[in-house]
Amino acid sequence: MDQETMKLLGAAIAIAVGAIGPAIGIGMIGKGAMEALGRNPEASGVIMTNMILAIAFAEAVAIYALIVAIILIFVA
Repeated sequence: MDQETMKLLGAAIAIAVGAIGPAIGIGMIGKGAMEALGRNPEASGVIMTNMILAIAFAEAVAIYALIVAIILIFVA
């Protein structure tokens, strides 16, 4: 395989592996929030605020993986 193919393969692996963790984490955050809302519907404002904040932190990891993939494509 040539160098261009290896760069694209490396970028694909970087974003694939880097997106698995946040995807699972966001699913678990959503599940926990829905369970909490089912148990205590009066606290929906606080639960939703904390859920959105946690999702933003989890999504930041996927954005870092995307940046690494882009760097691999254009710089390496």
